[in-house]
Amino acid sequence: MLNIGSKAPDFTLPNKEGESVRFYDLLAQGHAVLYFYPKNETPGCTKEACAFRDQYEDFKEIGAEVIGVSADSTSSHLKFASNRRLPFVLLSDPKFEVHNLYDAKPSLFGIFRARITYVIDKEGTVRHAFSSQLNINKHISEALEVLKKL
Repeated sequence: MLNIGSKAPDFTLPNKEGESVRFYDLLAQGHAVLYFYPKNETPGCTKEACAFRDQYEDFKEIGAEVIGVSADSTSSHLKFASNRRLPFVLLSDPKFEVHNLYDAKPSLFGIFRARITYVIDKEGTVRHAFSSQLNINKHISEALEVLKKL
């Protein structure tokens, strides 16, 4: 994972509509919760996305945008967002370029794709990083806790 206090790398990826989204353009609007997850419509990823959805207004009130990144295609993201009523940004990184920038590499002997959440302030500084395949709710609770202190 990236170190706390380090500068978050900028990047551009397509969103679920296929439009290019630059990360630092989102940061210009406020803090970011950037989370990397393995795959759309899988049990753990659906649980995590729905937990972010259910607390999305809390994130917005604090001045943060939630941004999910996976290797899934833009069309898969569009379907996932529609099926689960996800109001936040989903970005497609099929070549794992941004995953690599953020050291979101496969875990557990390379079997599972990364599940990492970063809290990044509006200046682009990493304020928190959390990685866990199984403790999905902690990704959301820890992100909210850190953001409340910014």
